[in-house]
Amino acid sequence: MTILKKVLIATLFMVGWILPEANAQKVAVKSNLLYDATTTINLGVEVGLARKWTLDVPFNYNPWKPANGRRLAHFGVQPEVRYWFCERFTRMFVGVHAHYADFNVGGWPNWSFISKNMQNHRYQGELYGAGFSFGRSWILKKRWSIEATVGVGYAHIKYDKYPCADCGLKVKSGHKNYFGPTKVGISLVYLIK
Repeated sequence: MTILKKVLIATLFMVGWILPEANAQKVAVKSNLLYDATTTINLGVEVGLARKWTLDVPFNYNPWKPANGRRLAHFGVQPEVRYWFCERFTRMFVGVHAHYADFNVGGWPNWSFISKNMQNHRYQGELYGAGFSFGRSWILKKRWSIEATVGVGYAHIKYDKYPCADCGLKVKSGHKNYFGPTKVGISLVYLIK
């Protein structure tokens, strides 16, 4: 069984176990506006576990293949257990998250913060790891809020490298251990009552 299948089964089991217990202000649905800006389809569900604890499970998927040869195709999931300092869905929180992603990226534009490798090559593979996050929620209306979060952690990346975004001949296979930012989000949140 692949890592993706294991992550999906574990996530669905956790959500399925918790959702039947959901009641007032125990469930929120959300969309990360930063993912929306990259045309990545995303949806998160956050479920109250206790007065100050929640489980956040965001999924994102980008299947698009633009005509300009760029790639940002991926599927990802990043379940996170959160501790809220006030009460759930209110003010500041800290969290511990795991992450898994399957990706096909490359051919990115010549911007100063994009490496030459990402401009001239394509990478296909998967990553998994874990990290810590910090965030804050601001209530907009009775059921609506905005949430900002950042996280740092570790990811193990396994990949195949190709000479260009459209080429099919593999140059090499490899792996890399990454430490650094693992999560960023500005999400629009709707509380289900």
